[in-house]
Amino acid sequence: MKLVEPPSCSAVSTIVFIGRNHRGQWVAQQQNGLYGGLFVNRAQAVKYALFENGQHPEMIVELSRELELDMRGETAPLPASRVA
Repeated sequence: MKLVEPPSCSAVSTIVFIGRNHRGQWVAQQQNGLYGGLFVNRAQAVKYALFENGQHPEMIVELSRELELDMRGETAPLPASRVA
C-alpha cells in the first residue's frame, strides 16, 4: 500500500483558520484559500486542519467572528485566538 501525502503538506506549514460560518457550520480554511472545508463540529475541523498542515497545531487559529469558506485564494482576516 502506498501512502499518499496531500499536496498541502509537502510545502512549508501555513496557518489554517477555523471558526463558524453564518449557518453555524464549522469551517477550516488555509490562509490563502488553497484548501478548506465545512464540518459538523469543531473536532472534525481541527482534525482536518492538522492533517492538511502536517500536524502543526501551533499553526491553527480559531476565529471568534464568522468565517465563510472562500476558495478564491484571498487572504483571510487577522486571527482572534490560537487553538494550540
